Amino acid sequence: MSETLAQNALAPSGLPPQFPDHTQLPESDGSFVKNFQEHPQSLILTDSIGTTLERIHPDGQYAIGQDCGIYWRETEPPEKGAEAPDWFYVPNVPPRLKGEIRRSYVLWREFIAPTIALEFASGDGSEERDQTPLSYAEEGVTTRPGKFWVYERIMRIPYYGIFFVNSGELELYQLVGVRYQRMTPNERGHYPISPMEVEVGVWEGAYQNQTQRWLRWWSLQGNLLLTGSERALMAEQRAESAEQKAVRLAERLREMGVDPDSI
Repeated sequence: MSETLAQNALAPSGLPPQFPDHTQLPESDGSFVKNFQEHPQSLILTDSIGTTLERIHPDGQYAIGQDCGIYWRETEPPEKGAEAPDWFYVPNVPPRLKGEIRRSYVLWREFIAPTIALEFASGDGSEERDQTPLSYAEEGVTTRPGKFWVYERIMRIPYYGIFFVNSGELELYQLVGVRYQRMTPNERGHYPISPMEVEVGVWEGAYQNQTQRWLRWWSLQGNLLLTGSERALMAEQRAESAEQKAVRLAERLREMGVDPDSI
């Protein structure tokens, strides 16, 4: 950051200061993860949607952020100009920048808004629903805008979800025109996210040693998108089932006087 300030100080007076990039902005505001569910909740979303996004982006051009900052304006300190959704997906951007791991997502450099942002609310949702607009007072005091307002009015993220981890309830909003409208779930209780070719909804089961309600993806046909471990377990069960069928068939052949090993 000091290097950027030094460069700005040396810049010709007639030019605006250089906009910092993801390597020059803080990657954390120093706050703690709110509860033990947030990390596995992010993992189950990322793990299960991987094959779908690989199909949509055969060139690999997409990025997923998990509790990472999205910078939308320059402030001092810098982190006051960022929001950090618990989970978000950005299409058509490289997963790395110039070979470096992304430390944050800087809107004024990439211009592509996330398709969806998800927040895992451990409270009553007041922070996630905060629509306080950005405002400036004559004495120079700036009112920090609410998260909902920033996603809706500035970032213009097409889909915004609030998942209440204690109750397992989900609110999903879609950007219609310039305002968010709360979506109504379909007959399966899911919310279609057409650009991602998935539905999002709530699933109850065990994951990472926790049995509770989780936010998960389904295909547009209503099939649950499985994590890697779930796919491996299903393949193992299918193999066992095939083996059991082969054993039963061999037993029936022997009862009929046929040696299965000779076939």
